[in-house]
Amino acid sequence: MATKEKKQKKADTQVVEKPHRGVDTPAPKPRLKEYYETTLRQRLMQQFGYTNTHEIPKLEKIVVNVGLGEAVKQPKLLDSVVTELGLITGQRAVRTRAKKSISNFGLREGQEIGASVTLRGARMWEFLDRLLNVAMPRIRDFRGVNTRSFDGRGNFSLGLKEQVIFPEINYDQVEQVHGLDITFVTSTPRDDQAFALLRELGMPFRGDDKPIVVNA
Repeated sequence: MATKEKKQKKADTQVVEKPHRGVDTPAPKPRLKEYYETTLRQRLMQQFGYTNTHEIPKLEKIVVNVGLGEAVKQPKLLDSVVTELGLITGQRAVRTRAKKSISNFGLREGQEIGASVTLRGARMWEFLDRLLNVAMPRIRDFRGVNTRSFDGRGNFSLGLKEQVIFPEINYDQVEQVHGLDITFVTSTPRDDQAFALLRELGMPFRGDDKPIVVNA
Protein backbone atom coordinates (compact mmCIF):
# COMPACT_ATOMS: atom_id res chain seq x y z
CA MET A 1 0.00 0.00 0.00
CA ALA A 2 2.81 2.35 0.94
CA THR A 3 4.53 1.59 -2.37
CA LYS A 4 1.42 2.59 -4.37
CA GLU A 5 1.18 5.85 -2.42
CA LYS A 6 4.82 6.64 -3.14
CA LYS A 7 4.38 5.98 -6.86
CA GLN A 8 1.25 8.15 -6.95
CA LYS A 9 3.03 10.96 -5.08
CA LYS A 10 5.99 10.77 -7.47
CA ALA A 11 3.67 10.93 -10.48
CA ASP A 12 1.88 13.98 -9.04
CA THR A 13 5.13 15.85 -8.45
CA GLN A 14 6.69 15.18 -11.87
CA VAL A 15 7.41 18.37 -13.79
CA VAL A 16 5.98 18.50 -17.29
CA GLU A 17 8.72 19.63 -19.66
CA LYS A 18 7.67 22.38 -22.01
CA PRO A 19 9.41 23.19 -25.30
CA HIS A 20 11.97 25.98 -25.16
CA ARG A 21 10.48 29.39 -25.83
CA GLY A 22 12.75 29.95 -28.84
CA VAL A 23 12.48 26.45 -30.29
CA ASP A 24 10.78 27.70 -33.47
CA THR A 25 12.91 30.84 -33.76
CA PRO A 26 15.54 30.68 -36.52
CA ALA A 27 19.17 30.94 -35.41
CA PRO A 28 20.55 34.47 -35.67
CA LYS A 29 22.91 35.25 -38.51
CA PRO A 30 26.60 35.11 -37.49
CA ARG A 31 27.82 38.55 -36.43
CA LEU A 32 30.72 38.75 -38.89
CA LYS A 33 28.60 37.51 -41.78
CA GLU A 34 26.04 40.23 -41.13
CA TYR A 35 28.82 42.82 -40.97
CA TYR A 36 30.22 41.56 -44.28
CA GLU A 37 26.86 41.70 -46.03
CA THR A 38 25.66 45.04 -44.67
CA THR A 39 28.88 47.06 -44.52
CA LEU A 40 32.01 45.40 -45.84
CA ARG A 41 30.76 44.46 -49.31
CA GLN A 42 29.94 48.07 -50.15
CA ARG A 43 33.25 49.27 -48.72
CA LEU A 44 35.25 46.80 -50.83
CA MET A 45 33.22 47.69 -53.90
CA GLN A 46 34.17 51.34 -53.54
CA GLN A 47 37.80 50.59 -52.67
CA PHE A 48 38.48 48.49 -55.78
CA GLY A 49 36.00 50.16 -58.12
CA TYR A 50 33.94 47.08 -58.88
CA THR A 51 31.02 47.46 -61.26
CA ASN A 52 29.65 43.97 -60.66
CA THR A 53 28.70 42.76 -57.18
CA HIS A 54 29.93 39.27 -58.09
CA GLU A 55 33.47 40.68 -58.25
CA ILE A 56 33.48 41.51 -54.54
CA PRO A 57 35.83 39.09 -52.73
CA LYS A 58 34.31 36.80 -50.14
CA LEU A 59 35.50 34.16 -47.71
CA GLU A 60 34.62 30.76 -49.14
CA LYS A 61 36.00 28.34 -46.56
CA ILE A 62 38.42 27.91 -43.67
CA VAL A 63 40.53 24.77 -43.38
CA VAL A 64 41.95 23.83 -39.97
CA ASN A 65 44.67 21.20 -40.15
CA VAL A 66 46.85 19.39 -37.62
CA GLY A 67 49.82 17.29 -38.70
CA LEU A 68 50.97 14.85 -36.02
CA GLY A 69 54.14 12.97 -36.83
CA GLU A 70 54.04 11.30 -33.41
CA ALA A 71 50.89 9.47 -34.50
CA VAL A 72 53.11 6.99 -36.33
CA LYS A 73 54.35 5.60 -33.01
CA GLN A 74 51.50 6.75 -30.76
CA PRO A 75 48.20 6.29 -32.65
CA LYS A 76 46.12 7.17 -29.58
CA LEU A 77 47.40 10.75 -29.70
CA LEU A 78 45.49 11.22 -32.94
CA ASP A 79 42.25 10.36 -31.15
CA SER A 80 42.72 13.31 -28.81
CA VAL A 81 43.55 15.62 -31.74
CA VAL A 82 40.35 14.61 -33.52
CA THR A 83 38.35 15.27 -30.36
CA GLU A 84 40.00 18.65 -29.80
CA LEU A 85 39.40 19.78 -33.39
CA GLY A 86 35.75 18.88 -32.95
CA LEU A 87 35.54 21.02 -29.81
CA ILE A 88 37.34 23.96 -31.43
CA THR A 89 35.43 24.02 -34.70
CA GLY A 90 32.07 22.48 -33.79
CA GLN A 91 32.46 19.98 -36.63
CA ARG A 92 33.77 16.43 -36.81
CA ALA A 93 37.37 16.22 -37.99
CA VAL A 94 38.55 14.01 -40.84
CA ARG A 95 41.71 11.95 -40.37
CA THR A 96 44.40 12.61 -42.97
CA ARG A 97 46.65 9.88 -44.35
CA ALA A 98 50.18 9.82 -45.72
CA LYS A 99 50.24 10.05 -49.52
CA LYS A 100 53.50 8.15 -49.82
CA SER A 101 55.89 6.03 -47.75
CA ILE A 102 59.01 7.56 -46.20
CA SER A 103 61.31 4.88 -44.80
CA ASN A 104 63.51 7.32 -42.85
CA PHE A 105 60.51 8.33 -40.76
CA GLY A 106 58.99 4.88 -40.58
CA LEU A 107 56.01 6.20 -42.48
CA ARG A 108 53.83 4.01 -44.67
CA GLU A 109 51.50 5.14 -47.43
CA GLY A 110 47.94 5.42 -46.14
CA GLN A 111 48.96 5.71 -42.49
CA GLU A 112 46.98 8.22 -40.42
CA ILE A 113 49.19 11.18 -39.55
CA GLY A 114 46.84 14.07 -38.86
CA ALA A 115 43.35 15.52 -38.94
CA SER A 116 41.60 18.42 -40.62
CA VAL A 117 38.28 20.24 -40.72
CA THR A 118 36.84 22.27 -43.60
CA LEU A 119 34.40 24.94 -42.45
CA ARG A 120 31.81 26.69 -44.59
CA GLY A 121 28.68 28.73 -43.97
CA ALA A 122 27.64 29.69 -40.44
CA ARG A 123 30.23 27.48 -38.73
CA MET A 124 32.99 29.19 -40.72
CA TRP A 125 31.84 32.65 -39.64
CA GLU A 126 31.39 31.63 -36.00
CA PHE A 127 34.86 30.04 -35.92
CA LEU A 128 36.45 33.15 -37.44
CA ASP A 129 34.74 35.36 -34.86
CA ARG A 130 36.00 33.24 -31.96
CA LEU A 131 39.48 32.97 -33.48
CA LEU A 132 39.90 36.74 -33.88
CA ASN A 133 38.18 37.94 -30.73
CA VAL A 134 38.75 35.18 -28.19
CA ALA A 135 41.63 32.86 -29.13
CA MET A 136 44.23 35.21 -30.64
CA PRO A 137 44.10 37.75 -27.79
CA ARG A 138 45.13 34.89 -25.48
CA ILE A 139 48.44 34.37 -27.31
CA ARG A 140 51.32 35.51 -25.14
CA ASP A 141 53.24 38.52 -26.53
CA PHE A 142 51.06 38.51 -29.63
CA ARG A 143 52.01 41.22 -32.14
CA GLY A 144 49.91 40.27 -35.13
CA VAL A 145 50.13 37.81 -38.00
CA ASN A 146 52.55 37.98 -40.91
CA THR A 147 51.26 39.91 -43.92
CA ARG A 148 53.47 37.85 -46.22
CA SER A 149 51.69 34.53 -45.73
CA PHE A 150 49.56 34.76 -48.87
CA ASP A 151 50.02 32.11 -51.54
CA GLY A 152 49.82 34.35 -54.61
CA ARG A 153 46.27 33.17 -55.39
CA GLY A 154 44.28 35.10 -52.79
CA ASN A 155 44.53 32.55 -49.99
CA PHE A 156 46.09 33.18 -46.58
CA SER A 157 47.57 30.72 -44.08
CA LEU A 158 48.72 31.11 -40.51
CA GLY A 159 50.12 28.76 -37.92
CA LEU A 160 49.26 28.62 -34.23
CA LYS A 161 51.71 27.02 -31.82
CA GLU A 162 49.23 25.83 -29.21
CA GLN A 163 45.67 24.57 -29.34
CA VAL A 164 45.14 25.60 -25.72
CA ILE A 165 44.49 29.24 -26.71
CA PHE A 166 40.96 28.13 -27.58
CA PRO A 167 38.73 28.30 -24.50
CA GLU A 168 36.97 25.09 -25.54
CA ILE A 169 40.13 23.16 -24.63
CA ASN A 170 40.58 22.13 -21.00
CA TYR A 171 44.31 22.39 -20.35
CA ASP A 172 44.17 19.76 -17.59
CA GLN A 173 42.85 17.20 -20.08
CA VAL A 174 45.38 17.90 -22.84
CA GLU A 175 47.61 14.92 -23.60
CA GLN A 176 50.04 16.89 -25.74
CA VAL A 177 50.35 20.54 -26.73
CA HIS A 178 50.51 20.85 -30.51
CA GLY A 179 50.17 23.47 -33.20
CA LEU A 180 47.65 23.80 -35.99
CA ASP A 181 47.52 25.45 -39.40
CA ILE A 182 44.59 27.54 -40.57
CA THR A 183 44.01 28.42 -44.24
CA PHE A 184 41.53 31.08 -45.37
CA VAL A 185 40.31 30.47 -48.91
CA THR A 186 38.81 33.50 -50.65
CA SER A 187 36.99 33.94 -53.96
CA THR A 188 39.57 36.33 -55.40
CA PRO A 189 42.84 35.31 -57.10
CA ARG A 190 44.51 38.56 -55.99
CA ASP A 191 46.42 38.83 -52.73
CA ASP A 192 45.75 42.55 -52.27
CA GLN A 193 41.99 42.02 -52.44
CA ALA A 194 42.15 39.05 -50.06
CA PHE A 195 44.30 41.14 -47.71
CA ALA A 196 41.73 43.95 -47.72
CA LEU A 197 38.91 41.48 -47.06
CA LEU A 198 40.61 39.78 -44.11
CA ARG A 199 41.87 43.04 -42.61
CA GLU A 200 38.37 44.53 -42.68
CA LEU A 201 37.01 41.38 -41.03
CA GLY A 202 39.42 41.98 -38.16
CA MET A 203 42.52 39.91 -38.98
CA PRO A 204 45.27 41.46 -36.82
CA PHE A 205 48.01 41.79 -39.44
CA ARG A 206 51.43 42.81 -38.21
CA GLY A 207 52.22 46.21 -39.70
CA ASP A 208 49.24 45.96 -42.03
CA ASP A 209 50.21 49.22 -43.72
CA LYS A 210 52.90 47.34 -45.65
CA PRO A 211 52.10 47.12 -49.36
CA ILE A 212 50.80 43.86 -50.76
CA VAL A 213 52.06 42.90 -54.20
CA VAL A 214 49.20 42.88 -56.69
CA ASN A 215 49.04 39.66 -58.68
CA ALA A 216 49.64 39.99 -62.39
